[in-house]
Amino acid sequence: MAKVKEAEGREALREADAWRTLSDVSSPPAVLEDGTRPKAPLATLGRIEGRLRHVLLPWRDVHAAFAEERAHGHFFLFVPVFLGAGAALWFAAISDPSVLALLFIAFITFWPAWRLRHREDWRALAAGAAFLVPIGMLLAAFESARLDTVLLDAPVTTEITGRVLSRESDGRGAIRYRIALTATRDPTLKRAPDVVTVLARNRHEPIAIGDGIAGRARLNPPSGPALTGLNDFAFDAYFAGTGAVGYFYKAPERVAAAPAGLEERIRKEIATWRNNLTEHIRSRIDGDAGAIAAALVTAEQRAISPETVEALRQAGLAHVLAISGLNMVLAAGTFLVGARMLMALIPGFAERYPAKKIAAVGALVMVTLYILVSGGALSAVRSWIMICVMLVAVLFGRSAISLRNVALSAILILVVTPSAITNPGFQMSYAATLGLVAGYAAWRERPVKREGRGGVLPAAGGLTGRFLGGLVLSSLIGGFSTLIYSIHHFNRIPAYGLAGNLLTMPAISAIVMPFGLVAVLLMPFGLDAVPFAIMGKGIEWMITLSNWVASWKGEIVTGRIPPAAFLLIGFGGGLVCILRTHLRHAGTLLVLIGVAIAFWPGDPVRPEVLISEDGRLVAILRDDGVATNRARPPDFVYAQWRRALRLGDVVKPTMRKSAGLTVEEEATAVETAKKRKSSRHRVNREKAKAAMASAFYAAASQAGFICETKAFCVAVSSNEWRIVTLDDVAFLGTACDAADLVVTQAPLRIAACRSGARLITARHLRRTGALEIIPGEEENAPLILEASIIPAIETLDRPWSRHRTYDWRTGTYTSGNAEGERPQRDTQGEINETDAAISSDF
Repeated sequence: MAKVKEAEGREALREADAWRTLSDVSSPPAVLEDGTRPKAPLATLGRIEGRLRHVLLPWRDVHAAFAEERAHGHFFLFVPVFLGAGAALWFAAISDPSVLALLFIAFITFWPAWRLRHREDWRALAAGAAFLVPIGMLLAAFESARLDTVLLDAPVTTEITGRVLSRESDGRGAIRYRIALTATRDPTLKRAPDVVTVLARNRHEPIAIGDGIAGRARLNPPSGPALTGLNDFAFDAYFAGTGAVGYFYKAPERVAAAPAGLEERIRKEIATWRNNLTEHIRSRIDGDAGAIAAALVTAEQRAISPETVEALRQAGLAHVLAISGLNMVLAAGTFLVGARMLMALIPGFAERYPAKKIAAVGALVMVTLYILVSGGALSAVRSWIMICVMLVAVLFGRSAISLRNVALSAILILVVTPSAITNPGFQMSYAATLGLVAGYAAWRERPVKREGRGGVLPAAGGLTGRFLGGLVLSSLIGGFSTLIYSIHHFNRIPAYGLAGNLLTMPAISAIVMPFGLVAVLLMPFGLDAVPFAIMGKGIEWMITLSNWVASWKGEIVTGRIPPAAFLLIGFGGGLVCILRTHLRHAGTLLVLIGVAIAFWPGDPVRPEVLISEDGRLVAILRDDGVATNRARPPDFVYAQWRRALRLGDVVKPTMRKSAGLTVEEEATAVETAKKRKSSRHRVNREKAKAAMASAFYAAASQAGFICETKAFCVAVSSNEWRIVTLDDVAFLGTACDAADLVVTQAPLRIAACRSGARLITARHLRRTGALEIIPGEEENAPLILEASIIPAIETLDRPWSRHRTYDWRTGTYTSGNAEGERPQRDTQGEINETDAAISSDF
């Protein structure tokens, strides 16, 4: 034991020396001319002067600092940084970079990187970056080509047949199926996606995983970003392998399926195991507590009520629901400690066998089973790789918690899935891990004063005080490290997130996860009822506390920040955590520059009009609120708009119902795939014109839209733009004559209004995504044709956006702005039957 303690002491001494800078070693203690030490104020001034002197370093000190970083192996920590930077550059490119050019660059930079790898200056880092950045780009290109996900090009209603890959149920009985498509008909899709996610709302007997499924469904392409710079869900779907999302019109049917292969049978067994485990947990624990318990074990979150999810989010506890590093660490740590305690109870076992390594092997097996039942989500796989690296380090007698292990896990993830670099969970997880590991090391090596004997609260220095202090410190470090990522990706931060974590994490760490692990281990023996009951009580406590914290109404909406600010703060914070010498002050400088850019005085240019990707939602921004053409804007889109632009209260439209605006005609045959009969109506031109003029007159004196039910909505913006949104395309001609901007959700093959008004249809929006319309210069602000239009889709030449250019009629990809369009023929809105059929079918 003495030798072990001596070895641990030497290891701690080496780590302490690693944290000392050159100034700590070379600078002698300050002494006055009379030989006495300076008093406290003079000593403080001396330390400040020394700090400033080392900030403005001469070149030889910079070279020595690089040598010290290299001696401690910190250059290796930049390998995932360079790989991630390369992958991020590839994903951010306007078009696919040339693979041959990247191979050539990697080839010519390999030899310099290899020769300079042992240098102790900046040249080693520069050579490594020159080689690893193109390697990261190549890895991203390979992943994209390997997946080659087929994304649906346009909304369609069709009969689908396929095999159930997985299913999830919510609290209302709806089931979401993930289906591998085998056939489509009525119509047969030319570019059918391989995998779709379809929701079945009708009550039915759940179709087993691996069985065949069939039904008529409405399929939609994955949506793009709600605004430019926000999350692109089509990108996420491409790398998740999901080609379309939709819903069944009625309950799906079970059909025969072709025999599955070996890999499919293995996947089926795992998915069935996961589904059965989820249902068993929900049967043991009722309500939202049971849904959260299932989410903590199998990652199925659909059964959690939206109110509880929002309360957890506002309390800063949304990270608990995802299978992430917290869950993996608590599960592995509980098993590791519990196994060692059990082995310690066996007389003589711990002296004869390496109990710590045996427990690490058991924990390794346990977390591997955990990743299988959790569905293999990206956050879970990332956390599994990280915890496996740490457990393997324990097996080899190395330090489990180190920046090198964090870098190794990041390298493994980036090599296999480079797209993870764009994922908010990946960024926040590694930012928090870097901050916690670096903060832990700095705290461990801090100068420690001798503790006094007693005090007002002598127990504060004991076990309870250390636990609470560690909890507060870890929450502060984790929250501060992920702050910039929360602002950039979600445009909001929970003001009371620290309070929420401090109140609930003791219950999660000491009750929820440990008893959940015990319950799962006892399930094969039928002894899981009591542990699950205790776990449920802990979750109920968490829900109650999160609702209490959420009632404080402490959410801070930050809005969008400049991308430069995000990159500078994120990279600068990484440098502060990675480096240990005074070179880390370069990271501090980058953070300060990023903060200055984010808070630079001056109001950002706000759009005046927002149009959603499907054309159904139009918003006009004003100083006192936001006018929308929908009384209940879809929360999925509007919530993103509200946070990104810090919008005010919604001004609901005023509804009208004027009689006689349309005249029904006899039913006529419309040329569709099935020659269906559809009734056609035409506009009563005089009444429609009068109703629209009356609506514009009323809209000019109020802030909201004036809407004719199932016909159109009109509004007048701050710059006196006359805007019309159409629910019925029969009013197109009337709208073009009366408005400056016409928006319709129908995919008409009409390029523009003959009157000169700007026309935006679903066919335009398919290629541009959501739109922001910003007024021009002050003298041209009233002219909408002079306004700037910013599309959410920045390029159509990437694999996850190329489906927007596909023309299903010709089976080819087009390059024009709106395929098959023609100018408006009739100012009175007479639309032919083919266009009407397109509007109803697609």
